[in-house]
Amino acid sequence: MCYYPLYYGHGSRNLPCSDNLVQKVSRRGFTLIEIIIVMAIIGTLSAMAVPNYLKYREKGKVTVAITDVRIIEKQIAIYAIDTGELPDSLNVLSISNAIDPWGNTYQYLRIDGGNAPKGHFRKDHFMVPVNTDYDLYSMGKDGKSTSPFTAKASQDDIVRVNNGGFVGLVSDY
Repeated sequence: MCYYPLYYGHGSRNLPCSDNLVQKVSRRGFTLIEIIIVMAIIGTLSAMAVPNYLKYREKGKVTVAITDVRIIEKQIAIYAIDTGELPDSLNVLSISNAIDPWGNTYQYLRIDGGNAPKGHFRKDHFMVPVNTDYDLYSMGKDGKSTSPFTAKASQDDIVRVNNGGFVGLVSDY
């Protein structure tokens, strides 16, 4: 005959037990079916959570890029107030190596008074230039971009449009 302690500590009492009860207690555990069910539940939950997490991270990167474009826009405005003209490149602002959340440099093209070739201006769905002063944009997640917004490579770009009236994804413009 064996005894299970009722509780551990000073003056604990022991309860008698049978050998049959000891065998049942020692054999307790999870069956293979129970483990498979738990794994299936965990797999289902993670299959639902991972895409949402990735979307959340991508939205965060877009927000950071929009904020960066706004900050660069303010620095360009300060430079224009100080010198009376727009900078020819971001090098003048000491931010030539500004990197977007996807690891690409921000693109700047002076339009007003600059010597940029006319075919490189960003254009909307009607092939009309979207800015009259300068273009400032991130090439987005894919790192590729073309001048018209209708191109697939431009859909994930973060752009400054309407001379700063809109900053965001091309697909939202």
